[in-house]
Amino acid sequence: MKLKVLNLDAKSAGEIELKDEIFGLEPRPDLIQRVIVWQLAKRRAGTHKTKTRGEINRTTKKWYRQKGTGSARHGARSAPLFVGGGKAMAPVVRSHEFDLPKKVRTAGLCHALSSKAKDSKLIVLDAASVNAVKTNALAKRLNKISAAGMLIVDGEFDKNFAMSARNLANVALVPAAGLNVYDILKHDTLVMTKAAVSAIEERLS
Repeated sequence: MKLKVLNLDAKSAGEIELKDEIFGLEPRPDLIQRVIVWQLAKRRAGTHKTKTRGEINRTTKKWYRQKGTGSARHGARSAPLFVGGGKAMAPVVRSHEFDLPKKVRTAGLCHALSSKAKDSKLIVLDAASVNAVKTNALAKRLNKISAAGMLIVDGEFDKNFAMSARNLANVALVPAAGLNVYDILKHDTLVMTKAAVSAIEERLS
């Protein structure tokens, strides 16, 4: 598929041929959802912890005799039934990560890129570079390309461009090596440089 290439002033800078097996697929929501669930599970800290009845520092001496009091039978103050007792089936420190085949992860990224291309939310820039660190000037130029939140992907970011864009609320920068399904779907517009397109096509081919 062919796509128009723009410069930072939203003017035409030629065309680029995108690989159909990466950018021209019919998006499959099930594949995209599987990869996003895998990503979010992998980044969970898993540090939640609550004490069980075996970890509560309370006496384990029997309160009162087993029979004859008219009350229920209890053997410890640390039982989950009582205030200050342990938590039944408490969460413990653990990893939420699970395995996902590499082919599925690759397919999910291809379908996420294809979904942006299909919705006309994919923009290709000839280059992402500026002469000086000017946040306000860059914001005005990027607003000409898209007013919505955008994810900008480049092979290796120009230092002036990265410093100018880092304080913009609706702009996120990701190197081509770190491009992932969650970030693509999280932002309204995907902006890729020609260098990023080449790197992604080489990575996914």
